[in-house]
Amino acid sequence: MPSLCPLWPPGRRLASHSAVLGSAAAGRLWDYALVITATASLARRIELAETSLVVGMGRCVADRLGEDEVIVAPIAGGAAVMPGRGSPLSKVAGLGFEPLDEDALAAVEVEFARFKTAVRVELSSLGDPTTGRLLSSRGYLLSGFENVLGLPLPPPPLTPSHPLSAALTIERLPMQDPEEWIRVVSAGFMHPDTFDGPAPIEVIDTQGIDLIVRDLTALEGLSLFLARWDGTVAGGAGMRIAEGVAQLSGAATLPQHRRRGVQTALLGARLAAAAQAGCDIAVVTTEPGSKSQANAHRQGFELLYVRAVLIKPASA
Repeated sequence: MPSLCPLWPPGRRLASHSAVLGSAAAGRLWDYALVITATASLARRIELAETSLVVGMGRCVADRLGEDEVIVAPIAGGAAVMPGRGSPLSKVAGLGFEPLDEDALAAVEVEFARFKTAVRVELSSLGDPTTGRLLSSRGYLLSGFENVLGLPLPPPPLTPSHPLSAALTIERLPMQDPEEWIRVVSAGFMHPDTFDGPAPIEVIDTQGIDLIVRDLTALEGLSLFLARWDGTVAGGAGMRIAEGVAQLSGAATLPQHRRRGVQTALLGARLAAAAQAGCDIAVVTTEPGSKSQANAHRQGFELLYVRAVLIKPASA
C-alpha cells in the first residue's frame, strides 16, 4: 500500500469549510486529526451529492420497473424521487438552499398520493428555515432525524497509521460481479446492532432490504468493497463520489465477524480510494446515537449538521 501522508499540507484549505491540525486520538485509523466547521455552502454541496444519489436510484429502479412506476422530479434545487410504489427510499432531498415554490410542492404531493406514498422531506439544519415553516403549514410532521458526519481528506497517498489484523483483507470488486457483495450486505443489514438512541423511522423487511441493496449496485459511480476474515466473507461497504464528496454507504458486517475491525478496515480502504480520486471530504449519514455514529466518531468524523425528517402521509 502507498505510504502514509500524516500531516495536512501547509496552506491547504478546503473550499467549503475550515480545518486546523489537532492531535491524533487513540485508536484512530489515521495519524492526523482535523477540526471541521460546517457552513451552508458545504451543506449545499453535500445535499447536491445526496440529491444526485437518490435521482440515480430512481433511474435504476425505472430500468427495472418501468418509468410509469417511478417519480423523479426536480424541485427547488433538489429532487423528489419515488423509486417504486411505497418504496422506503421515497424522499424529497436537497431542499432549503433555493426558494421553494408551493405550487411545485403541491404537484409533488399529488403525484406521490397517486401512488399512495407518503412524502418524506429530509431538511438540513443549515438550510433556510422558511422551508421548514412552509412544510409545517402544509401538514408535514417531524418524524425523526439523521446525522450527517464528515471527515476532511488530505491529498493522497493515504494509508492507516497502524496495521490492521493480518486475518483481514479488503478487495475492490468489479461492478459486473456484485452478487457476493449483495449477499453479505443484505445479511448484515438484516441483523442490526442495538443502540441507545431513538428507534429507526422505518423498519424494512428482508425482501425490501435485498431489493434496495441490489438496486444500489446499479447506481452509476458506486464502488464496492468486500472484507474477508481468513478468506471468509465478513462484510461489505460502498462508496459513491459526487461534487468532490465521498459518500460512504452500504456498510454491513455479518454478526459473527463483528468487533474484529472489519468496518474500520473497509473505511480505511474507501477513504484511501476517495483521496486518490481527489475528494476533499468524506461523509456518512447515521441514525442518532447509533453504533455507526459511534464508529465514525472514533475515526475522526465530526457532526456537520442534522437532517430533520418531515413526513406528510399520503392521505393528508
